[in-house]
Amino acid sequence: MKLKWLIPAIISSCFIVVIPAKAAETRCGWLINPTPANWYLKDKDGQWTISAQGGYQAVGMNNIPPFNDDEYVKTNVNYGYGCACLNVGTDRNRMKITTIQGGEQLPLSTCRKDPNLPKIR
Repeated sequence: MKLKWLIPAIISSCFIVVIPAKAAETRCGWLINPTPANWYLKDKDGQWTISAQGGYQAVGMNNIPPFNDDEYVKTNVNYGYGCACLNVGTDRNRMKITTIQGGEQLPLSTCRKDPNLPKIR
């Protein structure tokens, strides 16, 4: 008689709920680091916050690609901007990049020639 109750309990405990991870999207545009710990990506949809000094920081900041000096514009000692594509997770309502899975630097000319991107100085 006890076995009749034990089998359904064992079977029901074998189910695993799988929640799919949010797919990464590729966003390309101006990758801007104007001052310490402040990072933004300006693309065709607007300005995305990656991190703000003393506050918000996306997961995976160490996955931001390093910039080659020839393709980086310094505007504040070692800070400035370049052109890049990032593989990211986003919060579209808040215009925040939530995770950075990787990315690559692009030539400055790629962003300068893109009519969908804002002009940057």
